[in-house]
Amino acid sequence: MADTILDPAFERIRTEIDSLFDALLAVPPDPRARLFEAMRYAAIGAGKRLRPLLVTASAGLFHVDRQRALRVGAAVEAIHVYSLIHDDLPCMDDDDIRRGKPTLHKAYDEATAVLAGDSLHALAFEILGDDATHEDPFVRSELIGELARAAGPSGMAGGQMMDMVAAESALDLSAVTRLQQLKTGALIGFCLEAGAIMGRIPPEGRTKLRGYARDVGLAFQIADDLLDEEGEEEKTGKKVGKDRDQGKETFVTLLGRDRARQQAELLVAQGIEYLASYGAEADLLRAIARFAVERDH
Repeated sequence: MADTILDPAFERIRTEIDSLFDALLAVPPDPRARLFEAMRYAAIGAGKRLRPLLVTASAGLFHVDRQRALRVGAAVEAIHVYSLIHDDLPCMDDDDIRRGKPTLHKAYDEATAVLAGDSLHALAFEILGDDATHEDPFVRSELIGELARAAGPSGMAGGQMMDMVAAESALDLSAVTRLQQLKTGALIGFCLEAGAIMGRIPPEGRTKLRGYARDVGLAFQIADDLLDEEGEEEKTGKKVGKDRDQGKETFVTLLGRDRARQQAELLVAQGIEYLASYGAEADLLRAIARFAVERDH
């Protein structure tokens, strides 16, 4: 059933997000053209679009207008793409391949890559602040605040700092879990929270969605660690074996492959259990949870 639900859902969200970025990143006839072209190179035509799919799936639980949910999905994807651009830079992970093609600083240059990442970061909040995203300024304000927290030192950026330090010191399972909850999980958490925010669900009514996001986010990262050990570069679209080469502790190095895979499957089961109070409207979220551990890229 997962493929029946997921395949068309992924195809649809990729088309919709590409179309939205195409409109938002129209190349101007002036010296900024190279910057816009670089942003388009990174943002259009690649990636799973998992985060926008999570936003629209969450928003669907509360009957939020899809076009509004897509704008929030594009905002979180802009943050995700900016983080990939910066992660790939020589001063960070120094990667040559991303999503099956040369990284942005290789296709253009380092300075353009930095500016493209900065601009996509700014674009995310420009999208959320626009009343086309939601007519209620309090909803827009909460979306902006939550995404800022998820992307900053209390979320993704903080997790990346921990990841950089991890190469210099041995981390235990608790520390690796905390690192990944910030680096990967915070942005996934925002995706689920965003749908509820747009649906005007109060914070106390979002507990189960937060639980789903926490468990599925960790399962997704464990699967990433397994792919880094076992995956094929042609399928993953990026260099594999990188964490091992850098001497970083991961779920796989700490648990072993079999236990890591079992833990990921347990987390997915727990994540799906958080959706027990929902009916068929949550089937897409259930399928995404299973996809987290069944994917090969």
